[in-house]
Amino acid sequence: MGQFGMGQSVRRSEDQRFITGHGRYTDDINLPHQAYAYVLRSPHASARITRIDVSAALAAPGVIGVLTGKDLEADGIGPIPCTAPITSIDGSPGKYPPHPALVTDRVRHVGDQVALIVASSATEARDAAELVEVDYDMLPAIADTGSALDDGKPLVWDDIPNNLCFDWQMGDKPATEAGFAKAKRVAKIDLINNRIIVASMEPRNALGHYDQGEDRYTLYTSSQGSHTLRKLLSGAVLNVPEAKIRVVTPDVGGGFGMKLFLYPEQVLVLWASKKLGMPIKWSGERGEAFLSDTHGRDHVTHAEVAMDEDGKFLAWRFETTANLGAYLSNYGPFIPTAAGSGMLAGVYATPALYVRVKGVFTHTTPVDAYRGAGRPEAAYVVERLVDKAARELGIAPEELRRRNFIRPEQMPFRTAGGLTYDSGDFAKNMEDALKNIDQAGLPARKAEAARRGKLRGLGIACYIEQCGGGSDEMAELRFDPSGGITLLIGSQSSGQGHQTAYAQIVADGLGIPFEQVRVVQGDTDTVSFGRGTGGSRSLPVGGAATSLAVNKVIERGRKIAAHQLEAAEADIEFKDGTFTIAGTDRKLDIIAVVKSAFMGKVPPGMEGGFDETARWTPPAGTFPNGTHAVEVEIDPETGVTDILRYVVVDDFGNVVNPMLLEGQVHGGVGQGIGQAMLEGVVYDAESGQLVTGSFMDYAMPRATHLPDIEFSYNVVPCKTNLLGLKGAGEAGAIGAPPAFINALVDALSPLGIAHVDMPATPLSLWQAIQSARTAKAAE
Repeated sequence: MGQFGMGQSVRRSEDQRFITGHGRYTDDINLPHQAYAYVLRSPHASARITRIDVSAALAAPGVIGVLTGKDLEADGIGPIPCTAPITSIDGSPGKYPPHPALVTDRVRHVGDQVALIVASSATEARDAAELVEVDYDMLPAIADTGSALDDGKPLVWDDIPNNLCFDWQMGDKPATEAGFAKAKRVAKIDLINNRIIVASMEPRNALGHYDQGEDRYTLYTSSQGSHTLRKLLSGAVLNVPEAKIRVVTPDVGGGFGMKLFLYPEQVLVLWASKKLGMPIKWSGERGEAFLSDTHGRDHVTHAEVAMDEDGKFLAWRFETTANLGAYLSNYGPFIPTAAGSGMLAGVYATPALYVRVKGVFTHTTPVDAYRGAGRPEAAYVVERLVDKAARELGIAPEELRRRNFIRPEQMPFRTAGGLTYDSGDFAKNMEDALKNIDQAGLPARKAEAARRGKLRGLGIACYIEQCGGGSDEMAELRFDPSGGITLLIGSQSSGQGHQTAYAQIVADGLGIPFEQVRVVQGDTDTVSFGRGTGGSRSLPVGGAATSLAVNKVIERGRKIAAHQLEAAEADIEFKDGTFTIAGTDRKLDIIAVVKSAFMGKVPPGMEGGFDETARWTPPAGTFPNGTHAVEVEIDPETGVTDILRYVVVDDFGNVVNPMLLEGQVHGGVGQGIGQAMLEGVVYDAESGQLVTGSFMDYAMPRATHLPDIEFSYNVVPCKTNLLGLKGAGEAGAIGAPPAFINALVDALSPLGIAHVDMPATPLSLWQAIQSARTAKAAE
């Protein structure tokens, strides 16, 4: 293993340009003669459009065009597709209404796209938007998830009764009912998984160019997968072959799932470029992001667990209402159903499980994947329910988990959720976390805090997730005559450090200098194939494909080296970048072999050059897992919570770069704590207006909210992954919310408080404490 090989903590090579201001993001790209677009958005959550008058806007300085939904419709531009079909319990398909890039006669959420103004400058386009006259006939709105299905509530779509998109189920209902029938104890919990605004550092943006001479579109945009966008655009939206579209994604300043999807603005700049005959650039503002970026989470759940007399789990039962927003985003229905429901079995050997999910429309921004995409929601429900069950049984939360863990010797283990876990030692993760956070000393620390008038608590959460699976990925290794090497890969970095991690795999396998490897992503004209980045699959799938390509390079090099050294191929060994005749000192390094290949010095029948391509399809997903342990202290007079210690023990299988891995965990924990402690989208119940429409009202976590995160890991190699890897990008956000809320409940339990919902803000905690004190005083 070299200095920069597999398993080494290599600093991110891409950071040199990022921290010196030399990153190249979509907003840095400008084309000759480009114009600028501004999207006029609805100020109402629900209304009919009775008139749009664009004449004053068209006459404004610098304005090139003002386009409406009727223009879009007349040009045959199709709606944005939802590619996640869901079938209801009765066998009927889910309701999939159209999602136009510009509406024609009805708006369905604040921020809905009404018109596109194109001008010579962004300022002129924005100013002209104020001159567009739109007459709205206001209609009642529904924004609340829990009541969207109730009779008499306003309908988002007139032809979809009770706002029900689908009524879906999973699991063995008869076996689950049997488990509950013989249960000695049943624990229940009702909880909310709060809606989240993604708030990536780089807002969304798009630059579209239609080349009339080539009859070809080019889209520059911040995304998580150029090939995915190209495929979505080429179908029913633009109605052209994929070869007629080029999508380029340069550096990306954060995605977190939200930048996976095709958005109206990406469609509009391409369409407007063709219609108006010039490149069109749209740069999203932060306020627009709050209204138009897909949101995350937003579930209301009732959960139950059946137990025998010893606290062994017999069955799980879950019922969730999932808010999908006013329109279906590309994968929206998939997230609360198949994406996460299998993980509702958790890390426990429970024989039966039944899940029912109802997806509902509301007059709100569409909801789709957000870091973890269904798995954080599942882990939160399971780990809160386990903690509540333990408290009702009068045993320690960790003891109830010990009694129900799937044991290593049971692997591979098929869960009641229909998934097969290949590896893991869940008990060890928990025991290590409890030791690291000094659970034994907790009683003394609680007593000391009480003397100061504070409430102290410790919470744990044992999570597992499925990721790093799905479809195939392709890696292409290209050498140039000088020996330089380029890896072309169809995943997309949005801050994870792909350039470094992929280069480590190549450098380690080929024994070449780390700095010599160039990684290219994001351009559909350069990278021929790709699935994008989502579900923590870049290294587990893309890395495996890269490793296969490396092996093919070595085998090609072995043949050429044998020819050059006049030896039998079977006698050629490869190690540390050098081909050697076994038992001799005769050798050629790989760069010399590459150069000779370009000079045509290859075996008869072999073509010159030195490129290799490989694809890898994962046979199954990977199952990263771990335990988060959090110690908190609450000031009952203010509701302010301090996180005193945060310990994580994870199992990600084999590790490519421990430093990158730890950074991924730190970032995920920050986002998970943000959701649990501070973040929460609020809509006005009457009007559907977004109350938390800026950072003045929507609280984001800051460095002061988090302590140092004490991270360690246990290596249990994945048995279904070529490199033994398990996905890691989303894990921190999965374990953090339940661990934090469990810690709060532990601190608040002496007051009789059994549950608090996210976000557990100082105000909500203070109100819960006051209510508990009032109730005790009345006893």
